[in-house]
Amino acid sequence: MEHLDDGKESSNSVNEIEATNSLLICGLPDDLSLMCLARVPRKYHSVLKCVSKRWRDLICSEEWYHYRRKHKLDETWIYALCRDKSNEIFCYVLDPTTSRRYWKLLDGLPPHISNRKGMGFEALGNKLFLLGGCSGFLDSTDEAYSYDASSNCWVEAASLSNARCYFACEVLDEKLYAIGGLVSNSSDNSWDTFDPLTKCWTFHIDPNIASDIEDSVVLDGKIYTRCARHTDVAPHAFAVVYEPSSGTWQYADADMVSGWTGPAVVVYGTLYVLDQSLGTRLMMWHKERREWIPVGKLSPLLTRPPCQLVAVGKSIFIVGKTLSTVVVDVGDLGNEGQVMMGSSIPGLLSDFNVISCKCLSI
Repeated sequence: MEHLDDGKESSNSVNEIEATNSLLICGLPDDLSLMCLARVPRKYHSVLKCVSKRWRDLICSEEWYHYRRKHKLDETWIYALCRDKSNEIFCYVLDPTTSRRYWKLLDGLPPHISNRKGMGFEALGNKLFLLGGCSGFLDSTDEAYSYDASSNCWVEAASLSNARCYFACEVLDEKLYAIGGLVSNSSDNSWDTFDPLTKCWTFHIDPNIASDIEDSVVLDGKIYTRCARHTDVAPHAFAVVYEPSSGTWQYADADMVSGWTGPAVVVYGTLYVLDQSLGTRLMMWHKERREWIPVGKLSPLLTRPPCQLVAVGKSIFIVGKTLSTVVVDVGDLGNEGQVMMGSSIPGLLSDFNVISCKCLSI
């Protein structure tokens, strides 16, 4: 009997050890452990993943992403897709919250897509997407790849409905849109939507969609695309807007199109455009007055056009060649039309052109 009791005690001890080892933090319920760990700044998440497999699995999980988002603990980083002089693409990331801000190379980009042109680049949830594209020797492709910012890895994603290149990408109502461009074996007047819940693309056609899309933006729950129609006289700029309630595209207001002459970004419902025709000047679309207002000029010593825009909170990041970056707080502007002051982030030594910039929050 004594021998049997020893066996039971040994078995109970093993179970207690296993239960203890399965806890995120010894002596704490997992819900309290999650509440503590989720408050660790994002820049240290790579360190947390080295503690144990359980911690790594948690930080790479959807539970972690949704918990930080629900409790407003998520932090936004900026991702830039760039191309060098040899036409090779690279992806860089910037943490805008640190005191010493700098661009860092994002490793692991699939090597066989490094020379593609006309790819779509967008962020949805905790993932970045690289879509479609083409090369000088091959037709456009329907291939898609996603980068999981939690696990820091690239994987192949669900293919587009059709091979597509030089198209616009936007996110609306938690769905990914691939719009216009050059489409193989189908109409150029089309768009694809990706639902992350079903992991499937759906193909749509609308005659108002143009193939030559120069920029796009989401404003007031609608997608706007700026297009160009080339004629014998001069290029004609116009815009079409997607109304999700009806699922149709219509021509946008000509007044708004007239000032949309460069890269655009939306900050708390207000549309800003960077006019790069004569220096660099930030413009704002005033909805009530239905006119473009000059916000301010940027020093030519800091900006290196062509630039791309991306916003974090009330700060607009103006990212130019070599990833040289100027940060302007539009919530703290002075008189209209004056030279704007802002902080700057040094660029890299390599001569990159920035293709696109996106924000991703975890």
